[in-house]
Amino acid sequence: MSPTPRPAMEPRNLLFITLDQWRADALACAGNAAIHTPHIDALAADGVLFAQHYANASPCAPSRAALLTGMYQHNNGVVRNGSPLDPRFSNVAWEARKVGLTPALFGYTDTAADPRIHHANDPAMHTYESVLPGMEPVLYLPEKPHAWLAHLQRMGYAVGTDMQEVYRPKTVEGAAPAAPSNAPTVFAAEHSISHFMTDAIMDYVGVRRQESWFVHASYIRPHPPFIASAPFNTQYAPNSVPAPQRAASPELEAEQHPLLAVYLQNLKQSTFYVGGQGLVKDLSAADLAQVRATYYGMVSEVDVQVGRLVQHLKDTGQYANTFIVLTSDHGEMLGDHHLLGKEGYFKEAYHVPLIVRDPKTHADASRGQRFGGFTEAVDVMPTILQWLGLPAPRQCDGHSLLPICHGQTPQGWRHAAHWEFDFRSTWSPNAQDALGLGLDDCGLAVLRDHDFQYVHFAALQPLLFDLHADPHCLRNVAADPEYAAVVLRYAQAMLSWRMRSNARGLTGQFVGPTGLVTRA
Repeated sequence: MSPTPRPAMEPRNLLFITLDQWRADALACAGNAAIHTPHIDALAADGVLFAQHYANASPCAPSRAALLTGMYQHNNGVVRNGSPLDPRFSNVAWEARKVGLTPALFGYTDTAADPRIHHANDPAMHTYESVLPGMEPVLYLPEKPHAWLAHLQRMGYAVGTDMQEVYRPKTVEGAAPAAPSNAPTVFAAEHSISHFMTDAIMDYVGVRRQESWFVHASYIRPHPPFIASAPFNTQYAPNSVPAPQRAASPELEAEQHPLLAVYLQNLKQSTFYVGGQGLVKDLSAADLAQVRATYYGMVSEVDVQVGRLVQHLKDTGQYANTFIVLTSDHGEMLGDHHLLGKEGYFKEAYHVPLIVRDPKTHADASRGQRFGGFTEAVDVMPTILQWLGLPAPRQCDGHSLLPICHGQTPQGWRHAAHWEFDFRSTWSPNAQDALGLGLDDCGLAVLRDHDFQYVHFAALQPLLFDLHADPHCLRNVAADPEYAAVVLRYAQAMLSWRMRSNARGLTGQFVGPTGLVTRA
């Protein structure tokens, strides 16, 4: 007798979108009236916007390690771009495979391979952009995205493979611009890397309408170079975007802390736009306004692609079965504190968007809500796993946000956000040598709640900002005698956080006379 066939299971799809270098306030649904992001706003209206969400590390590789393993930096060990991710740790891709899903990667994960299991001549030892173990790279787009460059060449663009030339403004012929401009890219918006990747994802899910799938869509924009395709390059006038929050001069800003002074004296404009000359701190007010306007244009350009992808899911009947998480790996200073990029300890480099959209009916009551409690990147992996019906590994430092999406705030929810930043020098110079510090002296950790932001350094003086009196963190009061008790209280809270979140490993298991005992 032949076995009775199993009834067909309804597909359960998971779309995990990461946007690179996207600030939390660069969304209209987050309260920014100057920016136009209708498609991501619509996604937020159909899910939950986590308004106080923070990356746990910076730059790219450390932030993604925390996001993809659910572990704080001090536990996963990925401190800089190029820090290997220890293969003993699980990750969201390995876990998802336990329910029969093949996590498909479009983009990149910035995961450095383990040198203990690779020969020195292995190509994996010459890049920090290997693929997260467990991910299937359907469309791999690292820093030099050959698949997209080949596409541009097929479209007739003579761009070669030099990324400086690929992103050289269209209006400049052979000469580098002397200042930021609103000139467009040489390629049309429909040929951008974001459009190219979105097309590939749509093709992938379009032929899997009766199957469950897991797509990790890792968009690189609005990561620099700061340049947008037409018409997004002129969508925002420089005088229409909010002004940066900063001290009256770079010199006054530098007085805040030695680490900040190092970055102000070394951060180059050429890191952020093709042809840049001089230091970021020397950008004129007009040039910085143009950078900010261009960044807004890049944001709107990616917003359109997210909209195309979501609409495709609706058109193919898959939206009703698709769980969507949209977030960013880290933020962008965008001229605040006279900085660009994501180095340092300021909120702007860590406060990022998070939208979670659960298609199930028991999430209906929370659709369109803003959750004001603190959430962190380490919460994303447990959230995804719970939706897939999987427990979070004990290694995870975060907690599932799914109850919040169903209208329930878990008891004892965190009252602060935490992030870490390591500024040691590696294959790429950093602040370590300039400050005369040892390799393991170059860490900082931040604890931020609604009242204060406390920054603790391994070998430098701490910082404290009174967020009621100084919401933009312009005045360090750590040495003010009136705040001595506050510094002590926050230093103790930081220590308690580190102790509670120490790497767990087998600490929840006990072997004794009654056999193995496991405690949650």
